Amino acid sequence: MKDKMLELIKAEEKRQKEQIQLIPSENFASEDVMAAIGSGLTNKYAEGYPGRRYYQGNAIIDEIENLTIARGKELLGVEHLNVQPYSGSPANSAVQMALLERDDKICGLKLSAGGHLTHGHPKITFSGKFFESIQYDVEPDGRIDYDKLENLVKETKPKMIFAGTTAYPYVLDFKRFGEIADSVGAWLVADISHIVGLVVGGVHMSPVEYAHVITSTTHKSLRGPRGAFIGVTKKGLEKDLELAKKIDKAVFPGLQGGPHENAIAAMGIAFAEASTPEFKEYAVQVLKNAKALAETLKKNGFRVFGTENHLMVVDVGREMGKQVALDLEAANIIVNANTIPHEEGSPLRPSGIRIGTPAMTTRGMKEEDMVKIGELICQVIKGENKEKVANEVKEWLKNF
Repeated sequence: MKDKMLELIKAEEKRQKEQIQLIPSENFASEDVMAAIGSGLTNKYAEGYPGRRYYQGNAIIDEIENLTIARGKELLGVEHLNVQPYSGSPANSAVQMALLERDDKICGLKLSAGGHLTHGHPKITFSGKFFESIQYDVEPDGRIDYDKLENLVKETKPKMIFAGTTAYPYVLDFKRFGEIADSVGAWLVADISHIVGLVVGGVHMSPVEYAHVITSTTHKSLRGPRGAFIGVTKKGLEKDLELAKKIDKAVFPGLQGGPHENAIAAMGIAFAEASTPEFKEYAVQVLKNAKALAETLKKNGFRVFGTENHLMVVDVGREMGKQVALDLEAANIIVNANTIPHEEGSPLRPSGIRIGTPAMTTRGMKEEDMVKIGELICQVIKGENKEKVANEVKEWLKNF
């Protein structure tokens, strides 16, 4: 008898092929990455680190993890790399556990302005409960005012500053972040989860020269598995020679048990893929596609924040973000509702949608295809028959 779960997996794979995937944090992993995830590596326990495991039978596992680390260090240009975090949130939590004491001050971008929960969102998150959170905001145009940030930091003197976002459509000035952090002796943590593919692809400034620690997921613009890493830079080791050891201890045994070596192997494959000229071409095309899509929406009268990277935030009317996202889903176009800068609605009823181009760029789309997608989005928002658009999308996607 065929397992119902396998049927559901096939149904989801079919859905992904028949809908336009525009959520910026989603992508399509290669067959090699997928093969590693589904390999026999999932059967092995490997608590500890290469050469220092608590279980026997890890000789090959050690080679796998060491190879992934070597590839990642070369790709990113960091001095030390921990590839064991299960995802981005545990990675950020491990950094905080390693470098902060309870009630220390941390500074991060507001969630409503495009920041992340783990960057100090007050009251409901680990970072907001255990540390004193200082949040910076964006201006009405959606950009960070670095002079205001510098004044805030000098006034409050946080011990750690996060430079990272989830819905920020502009280039992050890591050099400026570094100068601001250095002015008060704070740790600078660059969370590049969204833009890591753009950084290694050479189309976005790298934080390696300016940050002490770099965190990132590996499944977004990098096209790898669901996993994360923590990198320690030369600047970080100059600040604290024990930094790498502190990070490793915070990950294991501080937060996690056995690492997911199938994901680590898949990460190593993704690092190798991201080192190719083809990946750099992909990163360039992601930006071209985002600009083409943003311009199309602007020409149709929408207020668009961005874009200088892979994503944009689109104002679709006060508290209309969720309804627009649902309408687009009915038309086989997948986005997510999102707050806009200085949101007048609520997180549950935001006024915008967030759109990104990594996934459809992976499928081979170019600027002219983004223009078409932009026109389809506008048709749906302006009341076009959703079933008609859905059928058009499904037929069109057979070309990719």
